[in-house]
Amino acid sequence: MAAKSNNRKLLWLGLVLLLALLAVSAIGLYQFAFQTDDGDVVGGPIEMPSTQGDFSLFQLDEDDIAIVSFGYTYCPDVCPMNQAVKRQALNQLNDAQRERVVPILITVDPERDTLARMEEYMQYFGDEFIGLVGSQEQLEEVAARYGVIWRRVEAPDSAMAYTIDHSASLFLVNREGDVLQRVLYSPTPHGLVSALENTLGG
Repeated sequence: MAAKSNNRKLLWLGLVLLLALLAVSAIGLYQFAFQTDDGDVVGGPIEMPSTQGDFSLFQLDEDDIAIVSFGYTYCPDVCPMNQAVKRQALNQLNDAQRERVVPILITVDPERDTLARMEEYMQYFGDEFIGLVGSQEQLEEVAARYGVIWRRVEAPDSAMAYTIDHSASLFLVNREGDVLQRVLYSPTPHGLVSALENTLGG
């Protein structure tokens, strides 16, 4: 009986510690997700290896736009939510509008996010979703121009080893890399749908 009691106590202690770790990570994550940029977002070219071959914004047609976000495949909540919001927003556009939109995710975790893993991850959201995996140098250069910040958070007691807190805005970008609109993170698609309709027109 005493052994069972001790096992229960250890189990509860482990559960409490896990919940505390998740709570601390969530606080840091949402501080990044909901932050606003202090400076101007410059935008500009994006050229990286992707799940559909070498990618460049210049490959877009003249009246196409990309929905660009930054994240990573091991992200527990914000990143899959961002991709789901893109999917929901696309579903609310008419056919002509939808054909002009390219959803893009740039990983902030090139150490773990291989192109193969990104390809598997993006397929959950749709064939038109493209995942970009650049070098650390490429990531830092592009993220700086788009006002995106991230930080690695060590989690030695977790199987993931580390998580990444990161800003989670969406950027509507044309083929020249001009940021047409910036949409703050939201778990609902309303803001993105409005921005897309405003940018795409009828």
